[in-house]
Amino acid sequence: MNNLQPTNISLGRQREEPAGDIRNPFQRDVDRITHSKSFRRLTHKTQVFLNPEGDHYRTRLTHTLEVTRIARTISRALGLNEDLTEAIAIGHDLGHTPFGHAGERALNEILGRGAEPLSFRHNVQSLRVVDRIEKDGRGLNLTLETRDGILCHTGAKRPDTAEGCVVRLSDRVAYLNHDLDDALRAGILGEADIPNEVTCAFGDTTSERIDTIVRDIVEYSRTVGEIALSPSRVLAFDGFYHFMFDAVYRNPVAKGEESKVLGLMEAIFAYFEQNPDKLPPDYRTIAEADGLRRAVADYVSGMTDSYAIAVYERLFIPNAWR
Repeated sequence: MNNLQPTNISLGRQREEPAGDIRNPFQRDVDRITHSKSFRRLTHKTQVFLNPEGDHYRTRLTHTLEVTRIARTISRALGLNEDLTEAIAIGHDLGHTPFGHAGERALNEILGRGAEPLSFRHNVQSLRVVDRIEKDGRGLNLTLETRDGILCHTGAKRPDTAEGCVVRLSDRVAYLNHDLDDALRAGILGEADIPNEVTCAFGDTTSERIDTIVRDIVEYSRTVGEIALSPSRVLAFDGFYHFMFDAVYRNPVAKGEESKVLGLMEAIFAYFEQNPDKLPPDYRTIAEADGLRRAVADYVSGMTDSYAIAVYERLFIPNAWR
């Protein structure tokens, strides 16, 4: 069965809108996301390295753009809907916290405490951002297909569209390769540390590896009728994934500052939970509908790295010590 059919007609939006725009529904989604406050904040959110010194390390925004380019290349080659692909890719990480996955783990731990434990997952929060938080609580009213792709770009459930599946795989292709590039630049790894199975399967440079993987996805997906890496490459790709987790994502040098993230976010979260009147008006409205702890999580998760640090300093560091 061939599941590589382009999604050319949308199932619609949560709220109906008048027709007549020169853009198709997925182009409108792209524009709404691109012009949102959450998208602009991605430029000051960490990808892997916390507050890196240097201008060439990836941020959450540059990661998003790299995912978008890889996903559009695959979608074009397979004849899929590039506009839907772009909408999903450009919105997939809007719910990420400050301080990368360290912030996500911290916020999930904080919310998991108490009599009524909650959870935090960045993909779920990304959907919440476009549905509930943006536009002063009105949300962006995106198409159902874009919303599904954003929610399912990670986690157990696969997207319902081929375009969503392209973004899901492109996300991993992008972050494994650019995080390796950043780790080499930071001196966390040397070229000799990269496993032979990775270089032999995909190449010696970032561009070679991405090109090899993308070509494999396109060629194999055409053959089997679904978005996937070929069996001959998937084992090496999984090895690449496990190597990066062991050597970079759990590296004590790269992640040495992460222990401070939990304390910082705990302090900020506790302050606004104890002083809900200090929340911005939009989030006080959310608190009335969805509960205070969820509203505080929405506010804290939306902060950039630098803003979270500034809030912490303002609340807890005496002026004379700054």
